[in-house]
Amino acid sequence: MADRLTPGDTAPDFTLPDADGTPVSLAEHKGRKVIVYFYPAALTPGCTKQACDFTDNLELLAGAGYDVIGVSPDKPEKLAKFREKESLKVTLVADPDKAVLEAYGAFGEKKLYGKTVTGVIRSTVIVDEEGKVEHAWYNVKATGHLAKLLKDLKI
Repeated sequence: MADRLTPGDTAPDFTLPDADGTPVSLAEHKGRKVIVYFYPAALTPGCTKQACDFTDNLELLAGAGYDVIGVSPDKPEKLAKFREKESLKVTLVADPDKAVLEAYGAFGEKKLYGKTVTGVIRSTVIVDEEGKVEHAWYNVKATGHLAKLLKDLKI
């Protein structure tokens, strides 16, 4: 498991396919703040709640200068189904080989129903205009996380 990122670290750059297979890279967002959030699986209850919360607040976040990118190990085809089923507006990218998840410390051992398992650690990283980590939260809850995020970012 990769080390977790901390404020001041350089955010690992990435280029991953979105739900349509179009490459999306962190570098394209230079000059804007980016909320990169990592979630275990599209079309599951918690991940759906989180993606809908981001979609519902996308205009508010964009108005405050933030772009949002959701990263999961799902394939682009599954992300497309997820986007269509839930009318999502947030950019979702596929990381099936988990390289970006690992680079951000969002993949590794976690507790699930009392057992230690290896998988995606629900996390959110704020990358500033220069590509540096501004905030990093790990083991966040799907429900209520966005409200806390808005409060922490003073939006």
